[in-house]
Amino acid sequence: MAITDILSAKDIESALSSCQADDSFNYKSFFSTVGLSSKTPDQIKKVFGILDQDKSGFIEEDELQLFLKNFSSSARALTSAETKAFLAAGDTDGDGKIGVEEFQSLVKA
Repeated sequence: MAITDILSAKDIESALSSCQADDSFNYKSFFSTVGLSSKTPDQIKKVFGILDQDKSGFIEEDELQLFLKNFSSSARALTSAETKAFLAAGDTDGDGKIGVEEFQSLVKA
């Protein structure tokens, strides 16, 4: 499944253009602009499956750093500060990674 099966290419382009500069990524505005916040829990779970590159059932820090590249191969990697802030926001149980329920909560935050 491709991310464009769930989200529109136009919304993805718009969301990516809003965070091209280093340290400009804001997960709340990104999820809103890309249209993920308005998707069903099942659709959000499918996006989680795409982001979970190693299929471990979690999005780890290295996968988070490459988060934007899942939406477009030409997108930049997140900076270390952005990655750590994103992980801290999503990792509610403190295990150092984001599970599917944590991701769904983060998207709807």
